[in-house]
Amino acid sequence: MQNVETQERKIQTSDGVSLAGTIYRGENPTIAILLSAGTGFPQQFYRNAARHLAGKGAVVLTYDYRGIGGSAPDDLANSSIDYPDWGRFDQPAALDCLADQAPDLPIMHLAHSVGGHFIGLMPNHGAIKRHAFVSVGTGYFGHHHKSYRMTEMYFWWGIGTISLAIYGYVKPILGWRGGALPPKLFKTWRRWSHRKAYFSSEYNSLMNPQHYADVTAPMQTWVFSDDPVATEKSSAAILACYSNAPHKILRRSPSDYDQSHIGHDGAFRKGREKIWDECWDWFVE
Repeated sequence: MQNVETQERKIQTSDGVSLAGTIYRGENPTIAILLSAGTGFPQQFYRNAARHLAGKGAVVLTYDYRGIGGSAPDDLANSSIDYPDWGRFDQPAALDCLADQAPDLPIMHLAHSVGGHFIGLMPNHGAIKRHAFVSVGTGYFGHHHKSYRMTEMYFWWGIGTISLAIYGYVKPILGWRGGALPPKLFKTWRRWSHRKAYFSSEYNSLMNPQHYADVTAPMQTWVFSDDPVATEKSSAAILACYSNAPHKILRRSPSDYDQSHIGHDGAFRKGREKIWDECWDWFVE
């Protein structure tokens, strides 16, 4: 593995928001990788994967969406941040930042969970050569594992309702292990989660303008047998949104990586190098 240099970056979006980002740079890089987080996960959660991939010969950018981690405003309760903002403004700005930091290198996209949802909102999505989706599926509860549905309802209508009433935003309390969430964003996520069509139900309203049918970069998605959210059904549903992008689903079990559990977020926890190596192989194939 190569030596890896890290550098914090401030990323400016087209609507004037400043995002926190980190560049991981390996020696003599051959590719650039944009690493897009799941909902409520700060960029630090992905540092081990980013450092590992940079050490194989990449320039990797991790970043916090607006409202999350180092990109959170002082007053989250009164923010107007909504879910599509992450794809319409934040991901494009992060992609432009990476392109500036790694000129002439082919850009790949490693997406966790919601990180793979909003590519169709990015006006510059064509700059990405390949997408690796890890635990990416729609949030529609009917496509999730039945054993997980009570947990989801508790989150939507228990934790969410109580937290919004007391704090004005969704705070990490009562079992929610993710980061604090803006109120408008949470309500949009909750509304979509109860619709089989998920966000495509609002293509002509909140999601307009959108370019999902224009995305043609190949996609490979990793589905883990013990992930209650990104099941085969929900993963297939998100891929269907990108109707003109070639795709392949890889079905994996924790035992394939000498692990006892992966779940929805375990693929990016320390010690999952075998998964990251598979993503690398897909990028450089």
